[in-house]
Amino acid sequence: MKIKFHFIPLLALVALFSSCDKDNYPSPKSTLSGQIVYKGEPIGVEDNQVRLQLWQPGFGKLAAIDAPIAQDGSYSAMLFDGSYKMVFPKGRGPFKTLVKDPAAKDTVFVNLSGDQKLDVEVMPYYMIRTPNFSGGESKVAVALKLEKIITGADAKDIERVSLYVNRTEFVSRATNVSVADLAGADIKDLNAINLTATVPTLSPVQKYVFARVGVKIKDVEDMVFSPVQKVDL
Repeated sequence: MKIKFHFIPLLALVALFSSCDKDNYPSPKSTLSGQIVYKGEPIGVEDNQVRLQLWQPGFGKLAAIDAPIAQDGSYSAMLFDGSYKMVFPKGRGPFKTLVKDPAAKDTVFVNLSGDQKLDVEVMPYYMIRTPNFSGGESKVAVALKLEKIITGADAKDIERVSLYVNRTEFVSRATNVSVADLAGADIKDLNAINLTATVPTLSPVQKYVFARVGVKIKDVEDMVFSPVQKVDL
């Protein structure tokens, strides 16, 4: 029985040193950041709904490192220096990825050594142009144009255009206090789209809101969004 009592503290010491070894592993120190863009212009999306995936081969079991994309189209990931493959999960994003060559397809290769900025070029189905917001009398209105970017066999129709209003700068389908929708079938002219949303009574009282326009494309889960705009009521 004495032998068992000698083993217990020994095992505890082993566990302690093992834990310390794990805690002493180096942490990633380099930041890879940038934006999702079309011809250099950021693509707006819903916060943390679209993701980039980074793969680093050669380190045991291969697993993706997720880099969520913020609503302004920016992303950031803390990584170890090394070589990475950057891809979008299949079917995600209100855009098509660009195929650079038959071998690489739409994979972006990154050699990271210290902090690096890298914008990722994509081809959106539509771009929101010249959104002009106005507010007053508990209403928010917007006039905008839509530019159809992808045409031909890969083109897709608009399911709806939506005006989202929220009391904070995070504005999306999931975070809003008011929504106004316009069905794609009711759009007569892509150069003359107008929506108006009624803002409910806010408590505590707030004399301004934040708004943005989102475009839902048929058979595409993620929406493309305009930048967030502060609107006085």
